[in-house]
Amino acid sequence: MRRASDLAAATAGARADLLLPVAPQLRPLLPGLRRGGSVAVRGGTSVLLALLAEASASGAWSAVVGMPDLGLRAAAEAGVALERLALVPWPGPEWTTVVAALLDGIEVVVVAPPGPVSDRTAGRLAARARQRGSVLVACGQWPGAELTLTAGPGEWSGLGRGHGRLRYRELEITAQGRGAAARPRRVRVRLPDPAGRLAAAVPEAAGRHRPVAFLPGRAPIAAHLAPAPAIGRRPRLTVVRGG
Repeated sequence: MRRASDLAAATAGARADLLLPVAPQLRPLLPGLRRGGSVAVRGGTSVLLALLAEASASGAWSAVVGMPDLGLRAAAEAGVALERLALVPWPGPEWTTVVAALLDGIEVVVVAPPGPVSDRTAGRLAARARQRGSVLVACGQWPGAELTLTAGPGEWSGLGRGHGRLRYRELEITAQGRGAAARPRRVRVRLPDPAGRLAAAVPEAAGRHRPVAFLPGRAPIAAHLAPAPAIGRRPRLTVVRGG
């Protein structure tokens, strides 16, 4: 016979094994990456890398399919272990076959589909992930995803009165799913922080760092509006080009 306390401990351990870890800053959104589950990420590669980093650092293997522009340096700075990262930049028209094969042996498989995904295709790959105990992470819209993480527009900080360097970006990440997870949950984070990693957002002292806006489609060009001038003077707009 087994004591109830022993059975409870064994059950808790089994449930813990079902989850691959995520960064503490993301745990208000999801406790971990559930083996056999599917997650969609919308709004930026930085959020995707932050989602992978903790599991990768703990020893899990990851694969990324259909992202030829993924920067390995950015992945390493985010905390992804490159020695346990497989890349398939150009999977070709049979990308679903590639993803299904990777789900057989890799713990976290990221896919950026070349176009809209049908419910049937998404369901087939999700079933494969459940059967193999892998995690399917989709970039963009994914029918039937258990959870969708959406990154809002970010605000860069670091410029002083018309000078300085960009130090970090703050953004809000929203999680919404099905069933009990249907109610949106939000966290505000720094991504990247000055070290290139994910960090919790910290309120700045008033006037210390002001948000920086980027012109669409341009290299880092920030427009910074100087503090309000005395009455009768026009505000000064300083444009700063990043290196």
